[in-house]
Amino acid sequence: MAQSCMRRDVLVAGASASIAMLGSPSLLAATGALAAAKIQRLVSPGGIKATLVQDATVPLIAVEFAFGGGATQDPTEKPGVGHMVANLLDEGSGDLDSKTFHERLDGRAIELSFTSHRDDFRGSLQMLKDCKEEAFDLLRTALTSPRFNPADVERIRAGVLANLRHESTDPDSLGHRKFFEVAFKDHPYARQAKGTLESVPKIDVADLKGYHRSVIAKDTLKIAVVGDIDPEVLCKLLDMTFGGLPASSNSTPVADVVAEKPPQRIFIPLDVPQTFVIFGGPGVRRTEPDFMAAYVVNHILGGGGLTSRLFREVREKRGLAYFVSEQLVWMDHSAVFVGGSGTRADRAGGTVEEIERQVRHLAETGPTQQELDDAKSYLKGSQILALNTTSKLARTLLQHQLDKLPIDYLEKHDALVDAVTLEDARRAAARLWGGGLLTVLVGRSPVP
Repeated sequence: MAQSCMRRDVLVAGASASIAMLGSPSLLAATGALAAAKIQRLVSPGGIKATLVQDATVPLIAVEFAFGGGATQDPTEKPGVGHMVANLLDEGSGDLDSKTFHERLDGRAIELSFTSHRDDFRGSLQMLKDCKEEAFDLLRTALTSPRFNPADVERIRAGVLANLRHESTDPDSLGHRKFFEVAFKDHPYARQAKGTLESVPKIDVADLKGYHRSVIAKDTLKIAVVGDIDPEVLCKLLDMTFGGLPASSNSTPVADVVAEKPPQRIFIPLDVPQTFVIFGGPGVRRTEPDFMAAYVVNHILGGGGLTSRLFREVREKRGLAYFVSEQLVWMDHSAVFVGGSGTRADRAGGTVEEIERQVRHLAETGPTQQELDDAKSYLKGSQILALNTTSKLARTLLQHQLDKLPIDYLEKHDALVDAVTLEDARRAAARLWGGGLLTVLVGRSPVP
């Protein structure tokens, strides 16, 4: 006998009153007049949990969901299995072949996709309100009865290999790949989520089915829904879609790890006009007390676009590089900061030297009070950009679940940013950048 779904409502200050399509007049109006959006925590009669923002401004529904595991669950000798599964789940399921499955999606303007990240296997579903039953049903069949037809497997494999061949001559891809290999060595984070030119040809249907059985299960499932849908209706669709999945995953445990300590410098020879510089080091995990301070001070160094120290000093003042930026990357079992720059080969040495100088200076002295105030103002104001479409808000709410943040985190965000003191920022800067950089250079000649 069906039960009414349980729910908890939270008013979230700072969310857009109109969750509309990007660029629409209603969105432009919403960004100038904020209101409170209601986040509901639902539990279906079958025990499926989800967060929901119900909004009837436009007849759209966005669903973002994730299963724990991701690329860390690829076999050690066969990285790329999860990536292959992600590309194959919408290539036919049940009694629907690939062509028929995609005709069903396209005929009702339903968007369905899957991706394998380091720590989770994610899915995205978007639809018009009137197509929700068919959209959720297609998702159900994709998750519960994928075909993994040999012809489809070979077609997808060919596409993956073509992309990997392209990346094998792309300096940015090579630099980031080497950075994670050096930073994490034998840990699963060192492996490439897309696989390699050597591993992908070895992946067979048994590997795909084994990954699917191990990862796609209810115990690690997280769901966020935004749009024009009633909670009671959503609960029924959640049970219909996810209720038939296995209760428990069979994932291999992943150990916590600290990235290799800098300073280190690695050179990859590649005959390209520009030299690419990838730099980084150990970061701050999302669960650590220093995370918010690191988040703010990172914006000052390289995350602030045209206002960051790296952009101002490396590109704008000295004209050393075409671009330069840096960001925090946090994972379930570790964290790093990673930056990148592209420059002329004859300016690579100067670029690396200036990046190191700016990193060292911020680590030693910390930011100024004006820099801290400007960073706080930007980070609080930019929050609206994560909330101004159904899909963006759904992705944000899903990420909050994956980060184990409280349901009212959006309401607390500005206060947490404001609470960062100059002392906190200086401590975080010293922790992040005091040890120097792990640097990977890709180009024609090494930097002295």
